[in-house]
Amino acid sequence: MSGSSQSVLTTGDPGHAVAEHNPVAGLAHDSRGGISNPILGMLLFICSEIMFFSGLFAAYFSVRASTTPWPPVEPADIAEHFNLHSEPWFAAILTVILVVSSVTCQLGVWAIRRDDRTGFIRNIGVTVVLGIVFLIGQAYDYATLGFGIGDTTFGTTFYTLTGFHGAHVFGGVVMLSVVLYRGLAGQFSSRHHDAVEASSLYWHFVDVVWIALFSTLYIL
Repeated sequence: MSGSSQSVLTTGDPGHAVAEHNPVAGLAHDSRGGISNPILGMLLFICSEIMFFSGLFAAYFSVRASTTPWPPVEPADIAEHFNLHSEPWFAAILTVILVVSSVTCQLGVWAIRRDDRTGFIRNIGVTVVLGIVFLIGQAYDYATLGFGIGDTTFGTTFYTLTGFHGAHVFGGVVMLSVVLYRGLAGQFSSRHHDAVEASSLYWHFVDVVWIALFSTLYIL
């Protein structure tokens, strides 16, 4: 019975029932269907994050439209590093890493849906590693760009956009690490994996935001 740690096993006698302990029964999905609270909460949180990043993108395009030329050409010793279009390859590699991590994350979700705990743990583990690699790559990129957050409006908008995204990737890595730890402890199954689904939604959102950032900063 939903919400209880016990399920009832009916014997051949219609008037007789035997209570059987089932520690997973209380964790099962709602048999009535619909969306669970963890997933609904994550969707609402993602909606707020969409508005947050929309504001950042709006600020970037506003600054870009009011600054001529873009990127700035002064001061000359720093502005020479502003042309991100000339060397987008490292950022493109980071994009591929994040896209692949989104694929492995979804493979993990599909694995736990069919009770393949080994596949679930393997794919979520790979996702966490790829997320860490992305963060290390972003830190390295910051160290070699040649300009800082205080170097004209270009530097300010660039580091604000990518910095907030990096913070979200870090949060996603922490979230998936907790999911991985709980998975190793055997806390997820095909009947109980709402936390996995919610975390995957967040990770896919982070991936989509980076694709938008890469397209805006390195291609447009």
